Amino acid sequence: QVQLVESGGGLVQAEDSLRLSCAASRLTFSSSAMGWFRQAPGKEREFVAAISRSASNTYYADSVKGRFTISRENTKSTLSLQMNMLKPGDTAVYYCAARAGTLNYNYAGPRRWEEANYWGQGTQVTVSS
Repeated sequence: QVQLVESGGGLVQAEDSLRLSCAASRLTFSSSAMGWFRQAPGKEREFVAAISRSASNTYYADSVKGRFTISRENTKSTLSLQMNMLKPGDTAVYYCAARAGTLNYNYAGPRRWEEANYWGQGTQVTVSS
């Protein structure tokens, strides 16, 4: 079955950088719009960033705009999230999500958890002040 495996999480200090990766298997990656979500302790899961099939379009939550960059490499079925200027408020479990079979070539999604077909198990990011 489809697998999404996140990596790259860890414990960093405020203003540090971290790069998350998501490796997809058994997924038609190039036909899937991809996204990142996160969930902090005691809080609801929230959207972070999304990218279209072709990588032509991206979309970010206001809270991370200008600090995070989502990217993808279709030849390697890999999704990435470069996180700069991290804040303690970015502490959360980060999840990779796929919207498989996205017909709209330029749609940067999923933007809601329910929009995705597949989800990873998550990777913990902890930012200390």
